[in-house]
Amino acid sequence: MIAIVDDDESVRGALQGLMKAVGLPARTFASAEEFLESGQHRETGCLIADIRMPGMSGLELQATLNADGCRIPIIFITAHGDEKMRMQALRAGAVEFIAKPFDDEALVESVRAALHN
Repeated sequence: MIAIVDDDESVRGALQGLMKAVGLPARTFASAEEFLESGQHRETGCLIADIRMPGMSGLELQATLNADGCRIPIIFITAHGDEKMRMQALRAGAVEFIAKPFDDEALVESVRAALHN
């Protein structure tokens, strides 16, 4: 299952539709906290997360999962990323860091690569 964590409802819907269109099951979560509380992180094959969200950020979510020994491949998407943030995410184990707006096919390729690693 692909988990999509983004505070923007339109982004969640678009990403879920994109995953469905290529045959990948996806669930959406409006916040990092909602994702963690759902217990779905144990069944998640790949996580697509926004960096900047109210409450817990995508990077804080990554740190929480890492601290719990939960090594989900994470693809970050952001409209506000910078090189320092990108390097921090990748050093902590993110598989990709994509700027919005992004190419749908590139995102799908990244998700498929993450699922097969």
